[in-house]
Amino acid sequence: MSYKLQIPEGYCPQLNIQETEQAIKLIKDFFELSLSSELRLRRITAPLFVKKGSGINDDLSGIERPVSFPIKSMNDAEAEIVHSLAKWKRLALAQLEIESGYGVYTDMNALRPDEVFSNIHSIYVDQWDWERVVSNEERTIDFLKYIVRKIYSIFRRVEYVVYERYPHLKPVLPAEITFIHTEELAAQYPDLSSKERETAAAKKYGAVFIIGIGGVLPEGKKHDGRAPDYDDWSTETENGLKGLNGDILLWNPILEEALELSSMGIRVDKDALNKQLAIEGAEDRKELMWHKMLLNDELPLSIGGGIGQSRLCMFFLKKAHIGEIQTSIWPEEMIEECKQGNIPILF
Repeated sequence: MSYKLQIPEGYCPQLNIQETEQAIKLIKDFFELSLSSELRLRRITAPLFVKKGSGINDDLSGIERPVSFPIKSMNDAEAEIVHSLAKWKRLALAQLEIESGYGVYTDMNALRPDEVFSNIHSIYVDQWDWERVVSNEERTIDFLKYIVRKIYSIFRRVEYVVYERYPHLKPVLPAEITFIHTEELAAQYPDLSSKERETAAAKKYGAVFIIGIGGVLPEGKKHDGRAPDYDDWSTETENGLKGLNGDILLWNPILEEALELSSMGIRVDKDALNKQLAIEGAEDRKELMWHKMLLNDELPLSIGGGIGQSRLCMFFLKKAHIGEIQTSIWPEEMIEECKQGNIPILF
């Protein structure tokens, strides 16, 4: 059984288990209310599973296998546990007839059994998934940055609320988030891997938004994979750079590495969908229900993303392992190593 584990030297949790549970509720309640009011989002209920073959499930980087099961009362039709709700949310926007400038958010619970266990990875995923209707004029890099800054301002508010309740948990986030494109990052750190570049940038700036994830860089490789049918990573924006999506990364001083808290972006329109499906050799997806709806102008233009709940709490409560926040299944060897390293993971 494989996993990656880092034990910070001299690690000691700054809150006990009971205090941690109380702090998790404080963070989640405050963040959810702030996200809703800041982005003008209505809370809705999300599915745990969707019908296989509908094109609704999120393909993530394209290689992860969804958990599936037959439904007896539907002649064993297959359903899939969601990976995320990137495409489902646009269906919800259409169904609810949400106006431009407003949107929805939901608690998303998913299973990703192909994840490699680590300090920040679990097979159980909990995040706030959100989606907001945009106009064609808002499909710009400036509007993307505007929304990112709003979300980052909520992070800073959460950090201060935690500090007010637990004064020994000192704020560390910088006043502003720094924007950098994957091509710029590659030019700055040509000899580093993508993850090493992210760590270097996060350490330098404290908080960064990495733009343009999914397309091939001039060096011939992708910074990271993105499915071709939700984020727009191919539209040219400024200075010859491409992409209307990205990740929010914070410098994690406990693990001394970059921590991704959100993957988000302006979603594909018809042109971007056609282009990206062709690039990825996935044009057969045009026959799926969801893709037909988008190509027939039955889905609104939107921006959206996911924000990791356990990771968010892990960061602001200065925890060394995501298992200190959420209950999941862990390798026995990892549980024992964590115990020896004074990391009380939940199971």
